[in-house]
Amino acid sequence: MALPNDAAKTPRTLIAPSILSADPLALGREIEGIEASDFIHVDVMDGVWVPHLTFGPDIVAAARRASDLPVDCHLMVVDPAPIALQAAEAGARYVSFHIEACPLAHRLARELRARGARPAIALNPATPVSALEEIVEYVDMVVVMGVEPGFSGQAFIPRTIEKVRALAELRDARDLDFLIEVDGGVSLGNAGSLAEAGADVLVAGSFVFGAEDRAEAISSLRAAADAGR
Repeated sequence: MALPNDAAKTPRTLIAPSILSADPLALGREIEGIEASDFIHVDVMDGVWVPHLTFGPDIVAAARRASDLPVDCHLMVVDPAPIALQAAEAGARYVSFHIEACPLAHRLARELRARGARPAIALNPATPVSALEEIVEYVDMVVVMGVEPGFSGQAFIPRTIEKVRALAELRDARDLDFLIEVDGGVSLGNAGSLAEAGADVLVAGSFVFGAEDRAEAISSLRAAADAGR
């Protein structure tokens, strides 16, 4: 599905519900309930780089069969390259891998693009924006973690807003157009500030899948963010 707003600096904030918070025994139905969103966010964890073991490329392929929404696949694994390429071949639009886990980031970005996916780079809370200065020209999205990767229920790290702002300033200074996504701890209370700082995509898990009306939850989060833009 081609999105007219699938680019940075657009009026509307993009919402990416994380199916990590969905009911795994009813995943097809859960995905049907988020058609008001812009992406399906798939978290892949290997139980090593982060403590939990979750989805793999097969879920990316299943999500593509279940919906026309593009898949935003976030890898939290020790060796991201093999799984990243599998996710691309399974149909993920964006495949994000952590700069902390991938010393050959430029190579992986090229290989993902060659397979038709849009490479994205993710940044842990303790990693400064300066760590991305040599890679941002080669990716289509940067994921800023608002919590430590791999643990649910954490409080949002307020410094994330300033990291988003610094990243947006870097984007403007280099005249680039990568998306800025925030993953972890996103809520109605901080969505506007994140969007004002420069965030284009907000990942939300339990906020969406814990709501009785998922479309309303998505709409309210987007409205809160757009008010900040």
